[in-house]
Amino acid sequence: MAAELTVPQLSAKHRPTLDQALSAIRSRAYWSPHPEHPKAYGETAPADGLAAFEALRGTRFDLGQPGTDGWAGAEVSPYGPELGVEYPHVDPDVLLPAMKAGMAAWRDAGPEARALVCIEILSRISARTHEFAHAVMHTSGQAFMMAFQAGGPHAQDRGLEAVAYAYEEQTRVPGQADWSKPQGKKDPLELGKTFTAVPRGIALMIGCNTFPTWNGYPGLFASLATGNPVLVKPHPRAVLPLALTVQVAREVLAEAGFDPNLVALAVERPGEGIAKDLAVRPEIKLIDYTGSTEFGDWLEANARQAQVYTEKAGVNTVVLDSTDNYKGMLANLAFSLSLYSGQMCTTPQNLLIPRDGIATDAGHKSYDEVVADLAASVGGLLGDDARANALLGALVNPDVKARLEAAAGLGEVALESREVANPDFPDAVVRTPVMVKLDAAKPDPEAPFLSECFGPVSFAVAVDSTQDALDLLRRTVREKGAMTVGAYTTSPDTERALEEVCLEESAQLSLNLTGGVYVNQTAAFSDFHGSGGNPAANAALCDGAFVSNRFRVVEVRRQA
Repeated sequence: MAAELTVPQLSAKHRPTLDQALSAIRSRAYWSPHPEHPKAYGETAPADGLAAFEALRGTRFDLGQPGTDGWAGAEVSPYGPELGVEYPHVDPDVLLPAMKAGMAAWRDAGPEARALVCIEILSRISARTHEFAHAVMHTSGQAFMMAFQAGGPHAQDRGLEAVAYAYEEQTRVPGQADWSKPQGKKDPLELGKTFTAVPRGIALMIGCNTFPTWNGYPGLFASLATGNPVLVKPHPRAVLPLALTVQVAREVLAEAGFDPNLVALAVERPGEGIAKDLAVRPEIKLIDYTGSTEFGDWLEANARQAQVYTEKAGVNTVVLDSTDNYKGMLANLAFSLSLYSGQMCTTPQNLLIPRDGIATDAGHKSYDEVVADLAASVGGLLGDDARANALLGALVNPDVKARLEAAAGLGEVALESREVANPDFPDAVVRTPVMVKLDAAKPDPEAPFLSECFGPVSFAVAVDSTQDALDLLRRTVREKGAMTVGAYTTSPDTERALEEVCLEESAQLSLNLTGGVYVNQTAAFSDFHGSGGNPAANAALCDGAFVSNRFRVVEVRRQA
């Protein structure tokens, strides 16, 4: 296969980016090669991206994959319009052998060449960020700016981060070594040794509805960079962003002289549920999954032939003990509760507040005052419909709407949800968050705050004391898991106690956030998304453990 892109060309273009990524994961300092601002992509990029997206609607998305036995696709934007895109439906008995055929050449290329090819894929995706943003917006329901940033540069950062970790782990062992063991007066024992990172097999990446690229890219690029072919199985409501990704990857692989079938797409017909069938096939050796706890648990229990990486549900908690910036605390929490209608795995749900209130720079505030002030802060933030639409986006599916409506019957409503009209998309379902007051002192093993209520729902939970809040936090993380924990305190002792709970239960903690950084946002190369140490996820995005089990080192010894 003739290569239009050579390794020297890719090295000249991308080796500096790889080196900077490697430096960033070691220093944990801020760094990103992917611009966050839409204007950074050129004057015509916004119009070009929208036109490219519109041109995809109502078309057949042909990838030229082996085993295509029909067409599928029924995406409807959360904003209303049908996308009308048809994607290849595949016969895995034909596609999977074709994917394995290119593995040897991809393995023999080595860690650096694989990393450079992956960075070229990300570079081309980055150049089309505006197009991808519309695809993410109209499959996830994110507002455009969030779809642009989270679905574009932030997702690309997470993909590049995975590539950097993959390269780092694979090159930890040298490619070759001369081994000589002294034997006293005899000649030394001498061997020549080579060490090769070999892939595990085909990786299955099962995409999610809310963050198809952000949650999908780490596993996709971690597997590809470690030599494994990747079969991308998107969520049926969010196919387009990952189909575009597969298209770009196949183009780059072919141009670099590799088999494009190293990356392929598997789309299901309505109600087909192919993820279960694919997950237990013997060819599948790696699985990445983001979604419900129920299916994540099923994968962990049943896909025994594969290494399974899951991000499931958790109950994210914020402990309110005291603050020296009451206004900043309220504003920060209001934004965190509102962003993308709470449809993030990192959005706080339980706000644990001592029933006697908290000390603040604005004087002592009772439980009722804190709840009322936070409700007012959310209301003020979302009072203008234009700003509300820009922050909330649209509800991603009817299940979220049903949970939101049911939440009002769980307790006293401190903040009512209201309907927001979107003038650009009249069919969009846009709702502001609901906040419900609950009491932790009432013994109820089925208490609503002990389970995840995914969507724009939060519970202001009255607790007897900060110690009781810490005990409830520990129980929640241990039993249900948490992607994030937040806390506000001016007490060094309480801060140490919070840290101890989170260290023991493996939960990522954010303390006293009152500015422009929020508990539900993480930065690639610096922040870990999840820990892999509590029930919410068995892996972290991204660390060495996320990539190191995707390959094995095989040694060949030769007599010198």
